[in-house]
Amino acid sequence: MVQISKTVIIPDDQLELSAIRSQGAGGQNVNKVATAIHLRFDIKASSLPNYYKDILLQLSDRRITKDGVVVIKAQEHRSQEQNREEAIKRLQELVRSAIIVPKLRKASQPSRNSQKRRLDSKTKRSQIKANRGNITE
Repeated sequence: MVQISKTVIIPDDQLELSAIRSQGAGGQNVNKVATAIHLRFDIKASSLPNYYKDILLQLSDRRITKDGVVVIKAQEHRSQEQNREEAIKRLQELVRSAIIVPKLRKASQPSRNSQKRRLDSKTKRSQIKANRGNITE
């Protein structure tokens, strides 16, 4: 089972894990052994709370298909067990990141003093540039 929070758990029977061959160069081990893990998790059919499901389905993440299935492929490690743990860890991070609500930014006004300083510096800079011109006598 995958622990998302204190109250939210994804049972193992809702995860579809399959071993596949890894991509890329790697010699005999890559060619003979299926060490990569392909994890599939159906959001709509899961036991997640509806709040989680709605947020996950609205995400524009390339790992989530149009049908609401999370597809994660882990192939970084040489062993199948490490790749399985990596895929489950990525699923946890995806679900946890979806439920974090970002802080709303409060709009602020610049102080009167900072506005005055800004305008003074602009005036000073324009005077410097104006003094660079040709001198007429």
